[in-house]
Amino acid sequence: MKTIKTSLASYGMSGQVFHAPFISIHPQFELMAITERSRNLAKERYPQVKIVRSFDELLAIDELELVVVNTPDPTHYEYARKALEAGKHVIVEKPFTETVEQGEELIALAKQKGLMLCVYQNRRWDADFLTVREILESGKVGRLVEFESTFARFRNYIQPNNWKEQAGGMTYNLGSHLIDQSLQLFGIPEAVFADIAIMRTGGVVDDYFVIHLLRPEKAPEVRITLKASYLMCEPEPRFVLHGTDGSYVKYGVDKQEDLLKQGAIPNTPDWGVETEEEWGWLHTYHNGKSERKKYPGQRGHYIGFYEAVYQYLRHQVPIETDAANVLPVIRIIEAARESSRTGNIVKI
Repeated sequence: MKTIKTSLASYGMSGQVFHAPFISIHPQFELMAITERSRNLAKERYPQVKIVRSFDELLAIDELELVVVNTPDPTHYEYARKALEAGKHVIVEKPFTETVEQGEELIALAKQKGLMLCVYQNRRWDADFLTVREILESGKVGRLVEFESTFARFRNYIQPNNWKEQAGGMTYNLGSHLIDQSLQLFGIPEAVFADIAIMRTGGVVDDYFVIHLLRPEKAPEVRITLKASYLMCEPEPRFVLHGTDGSYVKYGVDKQEDLLKQGAIPNTPDWGVETEEEWGWLHTYHNGKSERKKYPGQRGHYIGFYEAVYQYLRHQVPIETDAANVLPVIRIIEAARESSRTGNIVKI
């Protein structure tokens, strides 16, 4: 079976860390072309790759089958539309689009042309998220009543020459992950209540949010809080679960990103495996007896995203990160922004 000839729309951090390593190690993909406007960095690690100087030049490669749109957030709609119009399957980095209207247009275009359009929600394959899912499915904390998910960051200045400090904002950038994970666990909420703000001196886009997802369809009694900030010098827990039979608390984030930034190749036998020190704490109370212990973490594996893409393109196995399935993330972000602006609860 022929390999999936794949390209990257850019070779910044996202291309170097989250895409090229996994495309290059998956035997069913061929990393064929990368857009670099002035440099040739990709050649150092992937000498076989064709370097092009513009996105239009990339799309002109006839044999190219799949395009990864991993450019800055405000360009996702335009670049994805161009790639679909050129007859290419498309992976779009999160956030999918800036508006629901843009997302609906792209989904309709992909359907019209019979092309794949999916969103790179890679944190569905985080070790900590997979562990949380396993704990909830096994009922280890009883009936869940409260769920908190937090990305703690610390950068108390505005980083120069960084597009993320000028466009999009934290709610789109990190909120896309937290909302997507919550939807996977609990389904779409009935309503949203949010506080979104600019906290750092000189900031122009939001760098703080707290979003409450109210009465989710799969578990309407669960209180869900999603949070992120650039001013958390002392990290809060990544996940907190409270239930009728106990709690689970997990500090730290999935280590795959840090390993990839260090240049690690994601094909070692222990890739994505947490050490016991990195495991979260499970504290349960049964029959008058309290037990607190480290709970083994699941294995993180971002390659799972590309395996799902392969299974869809070559074997027509439905793909869960299809853009239509991810679009509710953008709908909730829009509702959260409206809630923060008006101070009201906003129905979905």
